[in-house]
Amino acid sequence: MSNKIDIALERLNVILPLKRNQEACEPKIKRLHQLILCSFVTKGHGLSRQQMASYVDDISEAMQVLNGNDMVTLSASGELTGAYPFSAAEREHIVRVDGHRLYAMCALDALAVAPMFQTGAQISSKCALTDEPVMINMLGEDILNLKETGDVHFGITWNATDTGSCCADSLCREMVFLKGEATAERWF
Repeated sequence: MSNKIDIALERLNVILPLKRNQEACEPKIKRLHQLILCSFVTKGHGLSRQQMASYVDDISEAMQVLNGNDMVTLSASGELTGAYPFSAAEREHIVRVDGHRLYAMCALDALAVAPMFQTGAQISSKCALTDEPVMINMLGEDILNLKETGDVHFGITWNATDTGSCCADSLCREMVFLKGEATAERWF
């Protein structure tokens, strides 16, 4: 099973190479991206455009770079609507961190928050096929309620990447939780 996960993560990193994209940015852009991510956890929301402008020389250019590298999502007016793993808009994957109710772009992003920030996180979601609730409590990389979590699986529809839109509107909509082995087999 671990081999399947490794293969899936490698494929995902080819489709959405976030770490590589961030490392390729000039230092001020990279720092801005990190500050945006941290603001979701520390403030419960992303930075405003005005707040972001204090960290870079040209905020419009910085946002174009971040958006062009699929590191953030923007509204038609150029306002921040998300930064993987977070969405400013409601999504089905809710992550509670440090008293803040946040939304993850997808199931995998929900699972990434606690390890990414080395913190505790409570994930509330649902099975994509049965609508049964999925509750996962994490501390860093550890799942604290493994017994209560039950038989939860993670699924990806790989053909969702062929839509020509950003990953937040395509692939992320198809990274889901599945409750129970029979449900997961039916979905795959």
